[in-house]
Amino acid sequence: MAVADAFDEQCDYLFKAVLIGDSGVGKSNLISRFAKDEFRLDSKPTIGVEFAYRNIKVRDKLIKAQIWDTAGQERFRAITSSYYRGALGAMLVYDITKRATFVNVGKWLHELREFGGEDMVVVLVGNKSDLDQSRQVEREEGKVVAETEELCFMETSALQNLNVDEAFLEMITKIHDIISQKSLETKMNGTALNLPSGKEIHIADEVTATKQAKYCCS
Repeated sequence: MAVADAFDEQCDYLFKAVLIGDSGVGKSNLISRFAKDEFRLDSKPTIGVEFAYRNIKVRDKLIKAQIWDTAGQERFRAITSSYYRGALGAMLVYDITKRATFVNVGKWLHELREFGGEDMVVVLVGNKSDLDQSRQVEREEGKVVAETEELCFMETSALQNLNVDEAFLEMITKIHDIISQKSLETKMNGTALNLPSGKEIHIADEVTATKQAKYCCS
């Protein structure tokens, strides 16, 4: 996967996010669709970790989203656990046509909460919604898990480019809102907000934000 240039000075934030889930659920194609508007039918399992960038405007701030593709195959699990460090968001992907990938959502959530940050924004994504005739996981099942675990939820199709941008934008916007809220909370102290990933953000008077809702669904 091609990697874009490093952090641009004109960007206000650099947010790191990871995609997790079983191998074959379509994580690489979701990233390719989001970052380059590309889809490969011959996409092969990711070996190790790859990442891509895309700049996005959120609430008048320019954000460079650094999206990491964390290999879902079990033998790489020890390698990828270190890549949760510094991530502000995670997209947990399952394949709606393979129930086993949905059953394993609980295992991925356990790992995420063990290695990820306390305020990490998590979006549960049921991918391959274009294959509705082969569906093994009902949309309502995904919504129930998301509500129970206080996650965002969306079904996507990387092939047809359905809800891909929307899912990433949901995650990135909520990360931004959390960072903005923390900025407000530290503003009175005149301190600087150090992000786990990206540059140091100094508090500006014009920062405004609302508290992030824990559960969202689309």
